[in-house]
Amino acid sequence: MTNRLADTLSPYLRAHADNPVDWFPWGEEAFAEAQRRDVPLLISIGYSTCHWCHVMARESFADPATAALINDGFVAVKVDREEHPQVDGAYMAAASAFTQNLGWPLTVFATPRGRTFYAGTYWPPEARAPMPAFREVLAAVREAWTVRRAQAEESADAVTDALARAAESAPSDLPDVVAIATAAEAIAQREDRQFGGYGGAPKFPVATTLRFLQHPVVREGAPDAAASVERALAAMAGSALRDADGGFFRYATQRDWTVPHYERMLTDNAQLLDVARDAQDERTVRGIAAFLIDVLRRDGGGFGAAQDSESMIDGVRNEGGYYLRTLADRADLESPAVDGKVITGWNGLAIGALSRAGAGIRGAALDRCRGCCRRPRGAGQPELRRRAGAHIARRPGVIRRGDRGRPRAVRRRSVRPRARDRRRDVGDRGAAHPRRGARWSRRRRPAAVGPGHRDLTR
Repeated sequence: MTNRLADTLSPYLRAHADNPVDWFPWGEEAFAEAQRRDVPLLISIGYSTCHWCHVMARESFADPATAALINDGFVAVKVDREEHPQVDGAYMAAASAFTQNLGWPLTVFATPRGRTFYAGTYWPPEARAPMPAFREVLAAVREAWTVRRAQAEESADAVTDALARAAESAPSDLPDVVAIATAAEAIAQREDRQFGGYGGAPKFPVATTLRFLQHPVVREGAPDAAASVERALAAMAGSALRDADGGFFRYATQRDWTVPHYERMLTDNAQLLDVARDAQDERTVRGIAAFLIDVLRRDGGGFGAAQDSESMIDGVRNEGGYYLRTLADRADLESPAVDGKVITGWNGLAIGALSRAGAGIRGAALDRCRGCCRRPRGAGQPELRRRAGAHIARRPGVIRRGDRGRPRAVRRRSVRPRARDRRRDVGDRGAAHPRRGARWSRRRRPAAVGPGHRDLTR
């Protein structure tokens, strides 16, 4: 059996390299092999910090008996959804024809042409009502392909055609102010007035919804709906959804934001940083910024995709055990792994949010600040990150400044901008602007490189 995943760039794929399953990465080779053998594709989609992906890998993909069933009847394809979001999106849409419980790991059975004729998510190794055992699913799908192939292919064609029709849309005008306000009020009607947020369990901090409700048009046309954002943010920030180091977990399994799903995503935290900045919640802004810089930022300057929910504690993989400890108690523990993929678009979200937060909250050293965070002679990136992280972690409203050779002073600042000072401030680096009195600073952005994608259309 050829190990095709060991040298891939994806940490998720490399984690499955030693499985007894004969995995193929996403690509033409897998489709050609399925056509040559005249067997269906088993496409397993996930990502490296996904807890249930880890569980299914341990229970099924690492099991020799289950792997033998997969290798004998299918061509197995492993896909990192963060590397191939268009593949994930297409198969997630197709899976919605077979189950309402969508998520990851996503398990798709497709024809050699790639058309879905059955799909689901996680299946346990043994039947657990209402879920069948994964090996029972494999046997049923293989029987359908060998005995009722025409029906399976007809189902695949029907799903593909339905998705194509759904994608067709006639041009329409942009919504006016009234339509936007109406949509915002409809969202606000789902507000959980007791625990904050919208809807019931499981509960997600849907940053895109919060940002929509913070739009100036919504604030003017539906002020009550806009006000729900600050209530939601306060509830989330004060709950178990937010870790002691300031970063937010992906979602909570309970309505009161308890029992979180412990993985932490770059995209979620970058967008929530903008939400907190617009809500003028300085404490939450500083906490998220510290998490991004201290935990997700990589040595090359970019930001990793996510932090895992699991870590090793006393020699056993444990979900959430690390995060349930105090910050002091974590010092002797191995921290959960960070998926180091630097994805361009996601880094853009983080860099933009950090830049806006730095401009919006004075003195929050989100980048190379003046004075004490200036690069000392011989200092490298780790030292600069340590200094910046120490700045951000201080309590809101208090900053420390210092200039060359001068002792540091402590000054208290409010979020509200102070009146313009037209005097020349020669204590900071460089002279003041001759007309504005504004101080100059230079900021450097880390580079971000993302993977390419393959077109799914066939």
